[in-house]
Amino acid sequence: MIPEAGLLAAAYLVGTIPFGVVAARLVSDVDLRRAGSGNIGATNVLRVVGKGAAVLTLVGDIGKGALAVGVARWAGASAGVVAGVALAAVLGHVFPVWTRLHGGKGVATTLGVVLAAMPAVGVSLLGIWLVVAGITRYSSLAALVATGMMAPLAWRLDGRPAMLWLAGGLLVLIVARHRENIRRLVAGTEGKIGQKAHPPASADHAGTG
Repeated sequence: MIPEAGLLAAAYLVGTIPFGVVAARLVSDVDLRRAGSGNIGATNVLRVVGKGAAVLTLVGDIGKGALAVGVARWAGASAGVVAGVALAAVLGHVFPVWTRLHGGKGVATTLGVVLAAMPAVGVSLLGIWLVVAGITRYSSLAALVATGMMAPLAWRLDGRPAMLWLAGGLLVLIVARHRENIRRLVAGTEGKIGQKAHPPASADHAGTG
């Protein structure tokens, strides 16, 4: 049996894999951290490089979260450990040790861990994101609305206390990482999906990922 500490450490390391940076380099030899908003997520990849690289980034970021949780479930970990592994994978994406803790917003990786830990909740969140993003064209707003619905959906569709704690922790993390996006949404200056990239921000990056 894999030790719990090993599962948590492995989940964090898997979460640090910068698929956005890799995809941008492969497709157009662009350093994503110095282009567009500077964020390493799929939204910035779409704006800077294009749809193909954005799809690669999205699949990679979702996949690494699902992989981390899938391994924990395969190893027979308890719900509490699975929740810890899920959070560790998202923290790896948001605070990767390789880039001085400057990572993405964690939305796609959050979707990945939730799909693997609570499939019905994950599918519901994906549906909410698609509807809100399709109507408003704001990726950040769609992410915030979907994440805000995670705890009620986890309570209704799953019910395990550990998953409720996970939903709460992910909500706090996602909202904290979207502080600047929330300010721009209120001010009406937030960039929309498909909008051309702007120069990198100096502190908090725009977009979501």
